[in-house]
Amino acid sequence: MLLRGYGTAGPWGWLTLLLVACVAWASEITFELPDNAKQCFYEEIVQGTKCTLEFQVITGGHYDVDCRLEGPDGSVLYKEMKKQYDSFTFTASRNGTYKFCFSNEFSTFTHKTVYFDFQVGEDPPLFPSENRATALTQMESACVSIHEALKSVIDYQTHFRLREAQGRSRAEDLNTRVAYWSIGEAIILLVVSIGQVFLLKSFFSDKRTTTTRVAS
Repeated sequence: MLLRGYGTAGPWGWLTLLLVACVAWASEITFELPDNAKQCFYEEIVQGTKCTLEFQVITGGHYDVDCRLEGPDGSVLYKEMKKQYDSFTFTASRNGTYKFCFSNEFSTFTHKTVYFDFQVGEDPPLFPSENRATALTQMESACVSIHEALKSVIDYQTHFRLREAQGRSRAEDLNTRVAYWSIGEAIILLVVSIGQVFLLKSFFSDKRTTTTRVAS
């Protein structure tokens, strides 16, 4: 499997290509998607192959992005606008290059961090003779069960890492807003305090001037 990236996000496409060129059946990538940018990826898929695309916006703005999946003939297989996360499974209807794009063109100043997992085909059997007519031995059955459980653990770990990254981003954003709000309140209190001092001084200076005039 060779996944190719191309778009308006600068050198990220080449970095993506280098990261996933050595992957055999699945690609998990986290990349930056700048504002007013679009990033596309291309995959050669054989007819009848089952594929799954899963994505999630980790940081940036309202945590949403546009996603579009097209077949070799240009037909739209999947299209969602301003989605935070989603998963789509399809079976390739023909041989050719399939294209899926992530767009942040609707955002004018906020960049996003997007994670996606693109799986092509089924996992190969753990044992070459797993599809044989005879039953698996107890050791082989235990290995298969452990293998499936470990895959579930990996999926859960990925999910929780994304949730943790998203939560950390929101906490940092909230902390920044609280800090700015505190600085603003401090400035307002300082201005009000100085204003009150000058106002009180003006009252006493006016009284002193009036007393002086009456005495004279």
